[in-house]
Amino acid sequence: MQRLELTLAIIKPHAIKNPVALSYIRNVIKNKFVVIRTKRLSLDTETAGKFYKEHVGKFFYNRLITFMSSGCIDLHIMGHADAIRLWRQTLGPTSVYKGQFQEPYCLRGMFGISDTRNVAHGSDSPQSAEREIKFFFPDFSFHNWHNNDEVWYRKGPIIFNDHMFQHVRKL
Repeated sequence: MQRLELTLAIIKPHAIKNPVALSYIRNVIKNKFVVIRTKRLSLDTETAGKFYKEHVGKFFYNRLITFMSSGCIDLHIMGHADAIRLWRQTLGPTSVYKGQFQEPYCLRGMFGISDTRNVAHGSDSPQSAEREIKFFFPDFSFHNWHNNDEVWYRKGPIIFNDHMFQHVRKL
């Protein structure tokens, strides 16, 4: 069995405020991925700016920062043998409009409002995933997880804890 790759999913504020969208997205996540860690938080504009610093100077930067600090976001560290590609495929094109026409059943096609309010974020590479996970989960140790916990999540037994919205070891 192939080792688990990790990725970060960020569910954006407008989806958190929409119970139908949030329920649907959560069902997709828990049925396709092993959820390692979950947290909900509100970003201030300074923290949002630090996370999206590679977009400074782009025409959408201020709109993105304002939007991402407009309400709560859900953060999920997710595992799968091909987590990054699978999550990005599930999300669909970054452009909501492209998704609506080319992949209408992708998450962005179904629940995205605009290219900024495109439902969710997904890491684009293993390096980005590690950097982004460390940004939001500074206490998460990739070394410890890969050396101690990964085999439990891959081979089990694990169960899904709905209250925590993450998989845990079955005792």
